[in-house]
Amino acid sequence: MSKQINGLKKAELLKKMCNEQGIISALAIDQRGALKRMLGDDTTATQISEFKSLVSAILTPYASAILLDPEFGWEAANVRENKTGLMMAYEKTGYDKAVEGHFPDLIDEVSVFRLKQKGAEAVKLLLYVDVDESDCINDRKKAFVERVSSECKAEEIPLFLEILTYDANIDDEKEFARLKPHKVINAMRSYVDPKYGVDVFKVEVPVDMKYVEGFAEGEVLYSQQQAATYFAEQSSISALPFIFLSAGVSAKLFQQTLIFAKQAGSHYNGVLCGRATWAEGAKIYKAQGKSAAVEWLKTKGVQNIQELNAVLKNNATSIRF
Repeated sequence: MSKQINGLKKAELLKKMCNEQGIISALAIDQRGALKRMLGDDTTATQISEFKSLVSAILTPYASAILLDPEFGWEAANVRENKTGLMMAYEKTGYDKAVEGHFPDLIDEVSVFRLKQKGAEAVKLLLYVDVDESDCINDRKKAFVERVSSECKAEEIPLFLEILTYDANIDDEKEFARLKPHKVINAMRSYVDPKYGVDVFKVEVPVDMKYVEGFAEGEVLYSQQQAATYFAEQSSISALPFIFLSAGVSAKLFQQTLIFAKQAGSHYNGVLCGRATWAEGAKIYKAQGKSAAVEWLKTKGVQNIQELNAVLKNNATSIRF
């Protein structure tokens, strides 16, 4: 099964996000607040930019595209492999904690027009979604996506909508894992209408794999058959392309998840993989410095992304242009 992309100019740009198979094997390092926490509170903006640049220079020869941010990422964009597509985040890191709703905001002094003028070939927008919150909260988020998609349509640039789910009333990981299939599947379903202008969904897998039979080290919350049903249901929601995010799990577990998804009947079109590829390199950069981080990225980092590419080649679905 393949997914169809409409709109010639958008399609040409989206091709730049894909490898020769039409699969998105993209590297994500648009983290800002999370990366600063990984590197340490005393990390400078220059160091954040430097680490992103190291990841970009060393790993983009093995990636179809890279996702960066306009706050710390332009230097990294400039040192990427020439053939590697460039996607830029548009949202500020985090969300407004002063009010309920996990509302997003856009980066100051940035627009889709300006991102494209500086070389971006796709735009990513992150949205936190709890489908069980009030209609007024979720409708405000839908209007927010509509505004951004209108900018992307005007500039004829693809919009990747990243959806991260949560529950406004539950913090416990295990309790949320029970709800995750409902949250993830219905959050994605909420934005399939063409009025939201999504070209590609960047989404979580519909279960917490740490609780799946055969993958769990402790308590099991889903049988493999139940988990497979959720993957298949997610895949059937829309004809739009969708890719998985790694959500900070280990490289090995993410690869196993992608294989399981294929066996379950999921027609996902690739990944935007971040910490599963380079997280250990960030720890080494913090503890041992630049030279040690470069050595790790050239060895283990490259190994991680090559192994991921091998999994995608055999399990992901090509986008049809």
